[in-house]
Amino acid sequence: MKFLYARLDCMCRLLGIVCNDPVDFKLMLRDAPKSLSFLSKEHPHGWGIAVFDPGSGWSIDKAPQRALDDQRFHAAALQSRGISLVAHVRQRTVGPLSFVNTHPFVRDGWVFCHNGTIADIEFLRQNASPRRLGELGGETDSELLLAYLLSRLDEEADLHVPDERFSDCLIRASRVLRARPGFGAFNYLLGNGRTLFAHRFGRTLYVLDRQCVLFVASEPMTEEPWQLIEEGSLLRFDRDPTPICRFLAA
Repeated sequence: MKFLYARLDCMCRLLGIVCNDPVDFKLMLRDAPKSLSFLSKEHPHGWGIAVFDPGSGWSIDKAPQRALDDQRFHAAALQSRGISLVAHVRQRTVGPLSFVNTHPFVRDGWVFCHNGTIADIEFLRQNASPRRLGELGGETDSELLLAYLLSRLDEEADLHVPDERFSDCLIRASRVLRARPGFGAFNYLLGNGRTLFAHRFGRTLYVLDRQCVLFVASEPMTEEPWQLIEEGSLLRFDRDPTPICRFLAA
């Protein structure tokens, strides 16, 4: 796996965690030096927390408020415990501040969040299926990106089985977008609770390995040795039998 070092950027902030056994997530959500709560000072346009429990599936809480000032965020952070987390704080660029524009977005057991601004929105719209376009609830470039990715996966893979076909399809779909001049930035996390994909293009994205717990985030959140993912990379995190991070493509 290749890693580099680079300056941090603005826009939204992403956080993904994959664990061997259920853990509490409050450290990265509200207690760490650069927790999502702290980062919401500069990313104040909404927060979302998706926690996966193997018995009950996804539990999702979000609001178009600044996390630092929202008691509902702090209550959700304190109660969050599971084997996987996908979380987000928003600095809006496309789409007004509203609940429907707040990440993460949920489709068919997968949760998704995005960091960056996409200029070529029309390409996404033209290459998303009528079914996926019909699922749009808001006005963000992020939700259109999800519609595009799911349209490709619907054609070439099984959403219930994230196997090699699934990974290869995601690689190809992401490469098509990266190859378009002026397309824009699109870091994203896509997870079903047991498998998490992380893509970097145009914004920073870091990984931290604590053996039984793997983290991926827009910037280092603690003083530990976070490693910067190479631009244009797609990583895959699986939790069975033990959490592992694999570099799929660049």
